[in-house]
Parts: sequence; C-alpha cells; structure tokens
Amino acid sequence: MNKLLSCEFNIDTGNVELRYADGSMISIDCIEVEKEVAMSINARSELDWLVYNAPLDYAELVLCGDLEGYLKQVSSPHSGIGWES
Repeated sequence: MNKLLSCEFNIDTGNVELRYADGSMISIDCIEVEKEVAMSINARSELDWLVYNAPLDYAELVLCGDLEGYLKQVSSPHSGIGWES
C-alpha cells in the first residue's frame, strides 16, 4: 500500500485532497458528494464539520462508501447528539 503523506481540505477548490508518497493524488469534490448524500441542513452541517475538522475521516467515509451510514448514525435519536441528556 502506498504511504499517505497528507490529507487536507482545499478551500479554493472545495475538494479534500489526499497526497501519496509515489506522487499520486486523490481529490474528492465535496460539493458533488453533498449533492448525493446530504439531503438535509443537518447532514450538510455534519459533513461541513468533518471536512474542516477531520478531512481524513471524511475521505475514508467517502472512499469506503459509508458516508450515508455515518449520517444515519449521527442523526439517530440514540446517537447522543441533541438537546436531551
């Protein structure tokens, strides 16, 4: 497996960019991803938080195809997120 050198959100392009030791790069278009999976303002907010604060986690969820599952989990009433304790 190729070694990952960096993963960051490029605000100019709106992409999460992963750069590898062999010089290859993966660029994830966050706007297109959100069009496909984020159907609510809460889902978009969650994805925005991931992009800015945990771009590697975001990239892993997109590349593994589990972004929708993640959004279902964090929006679940049993996820611990919300006003009630």
